[in-house]
Amino acid sequence: MDSHKHQILSAMGITVWQLRTPVSPSASSEGQGAPRSEHPLPIETTSMPKENEAKRQSLLDTQSLSWDQLQNAVRECQQCGLAQTRTQTVFGDGDPNANLLIIGEAPGAEEDRQGLPFVGRAGQLLNEMLFAIGFKRNQVYIANTLKCRPPNNRDPKADEVQACEGFLLRQVALIQPKVILALGRIAAHNILNTDLSLSRLRGKAYVFPNTDIPVYVTYHPAYLLRSPMDKRKAWQDLKDVAQLLNP
Repeated sequence: MDSHKHQILSAMGITVWQLRTPVSPSASSEGQGAPRSEHPLPIETTSMPKENEAKRQSLLDTQSLSWDQLQNAVRECQQCGLAQTRTQTVFGDGDPNANLLIIGEAPGAEEDRQGLPFVGRAGQLLNEMLFAIGFKRNQVYIANTLKCRPPNNRDPKADEVQACEGFLLRQVALIQPKVILALGRIAAHNILNTDLSLSRLRGKAYVFPNTDIPVYVTYHPAYLLRSPMDKRKAWQDLKDVAQLLNP
């Protein structure tokens, strides 16, 4: 391990150690030591709620868009009240052909100003977390479930998530990542259509709805800044992702 990575892991509160064998999370009671040739962790399927006709048509319309058309659609979106309070939309950032797609909750104040996701202190920590598993920011793609900042950084409302759902689904369809990493409870809830606690969601691989793309869940970097004692758990989640991308 080079000195830069060593410094980053130390800053994250992670004890640095050298692997003698490839990374291998402990098998769950359900997996009973099953081989990791396809996925590092047991896969759990999820299902999306049945859409009403208007929502179904909206999703169908979105799914025909090219990357540039999708960006324009997000930029011009007026589907919910956030269009009246945003400074600008935040489409995403990174490599649109990336193997790893990071999905957070929603833009914050700094993201709203700059038009880019994860650019504040939480973004700096995310960059360090990615570097620790061998990625630079421009080698992944980073997006949010919402493309506009909720006022005062409040939790997204159901209608706001629904308004942005087609945009996120199309981003996933166009990027075709090998792995999706959901950052934080709210992002995980919206992606996986669940209300389980983050502690119960961690440590398992799920499937993004209507695809075969595995989804992992970990702590949001903003939470880790407030609760550094959980950085070690986040490090384990990152190792799971790295193992799938680099078996």
